[in-house]
Amino acid sequence: MTDTELKHLIKMINQISKNLARGKNKELDAARTADHLKRFWAPLMREKIVGYAASDKDKLSPVSRNAIALLQGQSE
Repeated sequence: MTDTELKHLIKMINQISKNLARGKNKELDAARTADHLKRFWAPLMREKIVGYAASDKDKLSPVSRNAIALLQGQSE
């Protein structure tokens, strides 16, 4: 995956988590985001964002980081 593609995935996950966040319950916000990724992102996209999070989390929002952690605990 190119650097441009990874930047796009980071931007998308942060937008998704912002749009799905209700602000009252961070765990629920992360669960909503993880569910969206599970249902609508291709497995390769999820693998790439999980790989990025394992090495560098600086550009991910806190909700995005928590959603990725939830994805890692789920089976395909």
